Amino acid sequence: MRIYSWNVNGIRAVQKKGELEPFITQHQPDILCLQEIKATPEQIELDYDSYQAYWNAAQKKGYSGTGLLTRPTPLQVEYGLPEDIIAPYSLSEDSYGNPNKEGRVITAEYDKFYLVTVYTPNAKNDLSRIPLRHTKWDPAFLDYCKQLEKKKPVVFCGDLNVAHTEDDLARPKENDGKKGFTQEEREGFDNFIKAGFVDTFRIFTKGNGHYTWWTHWANSRARNVGWRIDYFLVSESLKDNVKQAQIHPDVMGSDHCPVSIELNL
Repeated sequence: MRIYSWNVNGIRAVQKKGELEPFITQHQPDILCLQEIKATPEQIELDYDSYQAYWNAAQKKGYSGTGLLTRPTPLQVEYGLPEDIIAPYSLSEDSYGNPNKEGRVITAEYDKFYLVTVYTPNAKNDLSRIPLRHTKWDPAFLDYCKQLEKKKPVVFCGDLNVAHTEDDLARPKENDGKKGFTQEEREGFDNFIKAGFVDTFRIFTKGNGHYTWWTHWANSRARNVGWRIDYFLVSESLKDNVKQAQIHPDVMGSDHCPVSIELNL
């Protein structure tokens, strides 16, 4: 089973550039998880009969949102984090809005695993959303995945808006303490690893130079001055079932590129 994840930074924009359909045709994902779709379901026109589509749009127009295109039929699909996770962490509105109304999570249950696609809130340039990330969102999302794991193994993927280690961005010293590379955000990722979730890309590939997002400034993508902030993590029990984990920097259309895993079940 080939599962892909892509922050498209506006699904209509990627379609307008003529990049989405050729990507799907070439790569033929069994499941495609999308983040930052920036659209409501009625605004999305996809002509792919072989896929079932599920969308979780943000209440705010043209913002955030996640999507799922899947060939295998899920047993069930849930949107957002459940109330029994939201309440204990007081995961509610901050100065930017309510993350529970930003379409950030879709969970699909399959026969042998749960698949969660997530678009993690950005810490913001002034780090004003670090309290949300550090004390609420990251621990709540981890708690949610651990709860799912009590029933079945979990695969979660998406734009986590953090570079985990110095190998995950081209210029770690220049960016130390800035959004995406703060101690608090990195600690949130560390906690996923400590809880037994496995960063699939690092099973196969070590070292730096492997990135999934590039700023539009200074020709950064062509020079590969980027960040790895898009991931697939799996339960420890699925580690040996992951046969491949890749980054696809040749796929254009967004400031992010897709990432993928091949799962042998």
